[in-house]
Amino acid sequence: MTDAIEARAPGFKPKVAVILGSGLGGFAEEVNEVATIPYGELPGFPVTTVGSHAGRLVLGHVGPTPVAVLQGRAHYYERGKADEMRGAIRAVADLGCETLLQTNAAGSLRLDMPPGSVMAISDHINFAGVNPLFGIGPGENSRFVDMVDAYDPALLKKLLAAAHTANVRCHDGVYIFFSGPSFETPAEIRAARVLGADAVGMSTAPETILARHAGLKVVALSLMTNYAAGLVPGALGHEQTLAVASAASGDVRRLLRVFLETYG
Repeated sequence: MTDAIEARAPGFKPKVAVILGSGLGGFAEEVNEVATIPYGELPGFPVTTVGSHAGRLVLGHVGPTPVAVLQGRAHYYERGKADEMRGAIRAVADLGCETLLQTNAAGSLRLDMPPGSVMAISDHINFAGVNPLFGIGPGENSRFVDMVDAYDPALLKKLLAAAHTANVRCHDGVYIFFSGPSFETPAEIRAARVLGADAVGMSTAPETILARHAGLKVVALSLMTNYAAGLVPGALGHEQTLAVASAASGDVRRLLRVFLETYG
């Protein structure tokens, strides 16, 4: 699976893989590029159908850290497959990555975390009830993945420290995964708050499960692009997600850059 990547970047060994979520693809410009490869040229990589997800693998460095940046992801709601990112995550693990850094656009369930805020993910709730490890071969015990500390506590501390250095206020909290593509109802958001969620979105949990299955550590960051349904008056739409993500992307880029430059 990695042959096509290694042919374009001979000898390149990334340490951190980065998934860029909705409206955050511009962070790829921070990479001192070695090679850029469209997903369509890589066996096992997804076909992205959301306009804000470019569908490219960017290899290079952020500061001293070699990175593999996944510029866009495929979502469960696109084809009804929770394992859309399995090939891509397995490929970056096989290339030598030890950590998966995820970003996403999310809805805030907290009034003290308005649109434009960022939140480091400390844990998740898989409310969608689907799992990317469905169908893993019988007898393969690796499918029973331990999800305690799925979001690595030491990396979470490093992410919060990077936010402080970058002068970006960063909350931390629990992310809840809904399948999408429709936004959640106010009743579902009330239920999510009772369950202990702080932010809601349509990604990230499946990729975290896949990463843990592949032996990668995970750290993740959500950008709040709206209040979740029912918290404040008004309708929700993807255009709002992209507009707020674009406006706040400078903070996110600065935070990610500091985290990767000091990754070690």
